[in-house]
Amino acid sequence: MKRLTKIAVTGVAIVGMAAASFAGEKVRMATIAPGSSAYLVMTTMASSVNGAQDKYDITVDATGAATKHMIEAAQGKLDIVMASPAIMDFMANGTAMYGSLPNAPELRENLSLLFWFPYGAYHTIVYADSGINSLQDIKGKRVFLGPPGGGAYNTAAGWIKATTGFEAGTDYEAVKASWGTALQGFQDRQFDVYINGGIPPFPQVEQLALTSNLRILGLTKANADVASVSGGGIQAATTALGRSMDVIPAGIYGNSVQSDGDVYTVGSLVGVVARNDMSEDAVYEITKSFWESLPEIRKTAPYMNAVNLDTAFSADNVKLHKGALKYYQQLGVRIPAALQ
Repeated sequence: MKRLTKIAVTGVAIVGMAAASFAGEKVRMATIAPGSSAYLVMTTMASSVNGAQDKYDITVDATGAATKHMIEAAQGKLDIVMASPAIMDFMANGTAMYGSLPNAPELRENLSLLFWFPYGAYHTIVYADSGINSLQDIKGKRVFLGPPGGGAYNTAAGWIKATTGFEAGTDYEAVKASWGTALQGFQDRQFDVYINGGIPPFPQVEQLALTSNLRILGLTKANADVASVSGGGIQAATTALGRSMDVIPAGIYGNSVQSDGDVYTVGSLVGVVARNDMSEDAVYEITKSFWESLPEIRKTAPYMNAVNLDTAFSADNVKLHKGALKYYQQLGVRIPAALQ
């Protein structure tokens, strides 16, 4: 790397060198708050791009919800943000969280893809001494699904409904909090169940396990195998656009984290998108710098092994930005026609 960058997190993550030492064109990136694989991937991306070239300086705002960031990028207030295939469809159709935004479909047309990557497996975490030993035991408990109105909230709520039939607000209480507040609240035992998605081994779970014994809830392999062939809610929840059945391997977090063998749970896909009117040259340089620096980054950031060209084009409901497409074409990788 030509430069070593530092990431400071105080509500906002700032990635890049001081203005006195780096005067590249500013690029505004936004991602969700610390505590997820998406945050780790996007801040790592910003740091690696800043270190690999001098033309563009990415600064990262790590506050707020991705659903709002997508609107702000489409309006030209941000340049690069996190998205998901399902949320892109909601925006295109003006449904779900965009139901009250009449011009959502029009705004959707100003967003295009750099690449998709795994958000990771949804970890449903409880304290080992809580008496909660299965997903069915969630009934009547206080559960953090994710910030209200966000994609993670919808995915987690859908997973609990698919596996238990429980509805948020009826069968259990959905805790309203930001990512940062929820993590602290769970550590203080203010609620019972904490759900977050991450690529195993997920650093946040490792952090929690340093001071407490935990249990991860989910399906066993036998239950997952039955669900995959029997249809119904679980199959629907894990085959919807951008979703999958994911696995948290037994023992990956050591003796402080209990589970009934491998834990089968919902996983999801997210991605990095840019506004269409961001310059082709900028997106090309950023995309190229990221992928070329990735092998070195993986040596110290193992979660980045899950970010690769095998998953970069996994959903085809968003076309690639011209700058990203140019890089992938030069690289010679196979690009689905729907993305071009």
